[in-house]
Amino acid sequence: MSEKAMLEIRNYSKSYGGEKKAADNVSLQVMSGDIYGFIGHNGAGKSTTIRAVVGVLDFTEGEIYIDGHSVKNEPMECKKVTAYIPDNPDLYENLTGIQYLNFVADVFDIGAAEREERIRRYADAFEITAALGDLISSYSHGMKQKVALISALIHEPKLLVLDEPFVGLDPKATFKLKEIMHEMCEKGAAVFFSTHVLDVAEKLCNKVAIIRQGKIIDSGTMEEMTEGHSLEEVFLEVEQDEQ
Repeated sequence: MSEKAMLEIRNYSKSYGGEKKAADNVSLQVMSGDIYGFIGHNGAGKSTTIRAVVGVLDFTEGEIYIDGHSVKNEPMECKKVTAYIPDNPDLYENLTGIQYLNFVADVFDIGAAEREERIRRYADAFEITAALGDLISSYSHGMKQKVALISALIHEPKLLVLDEPFVGLDPKATFKLKEIMHEMCEKGAAVFFSTHVLDVAEKLCNKVAIIRQGKIIDSGTMEEMTEGHSLEEVFLEVEQDEQ
């Protein structure tokens, strides 16, 4: 299968008033088949960049393309092939789990047979099937995260974008999510996610970018970046050099 850019960020910048830029001339490419880790401290610019990628945050400087479509000029084309899970998913708590998942399936115009099969498959995988008839307001944080994950996977996105996806997930669900990421990428999709958990990123990702104070200070394949060292060592060294 030939590689294709699923996500391309070109010279993206964003400031919230004042001099300091939350994202400063960020450029990177996520190809089909990539599990791409985006790492940095709190306030480094990870969430700002991610929110621009998924169309939540307007921007004027730079360009972002998803599967060849401009996020600025063709937002609907981009949203059709993208799934996004923020670090704290905000679900409709007055719905049951199954009502919410059917609502998302309706938005993406997914037929009855496909949605039923996918909901069953992912709900079983995340061990939440028995709770789908309950109101989301009764769910724990981890359960809400599992429903958010199923809702993101239901339309089989080409690009899965996640902000700190492993926070709040139990070990079994974490393992399952990693497995699903690999399966998606084997079929030609791509995953772009931010994380603080460097050992997870090191084992899971084939590419990584380090962002500091809005700027990407290092990026490349995991092999190029680590060269016999742990990702944690590389991250701390790069941070030290920048200071």
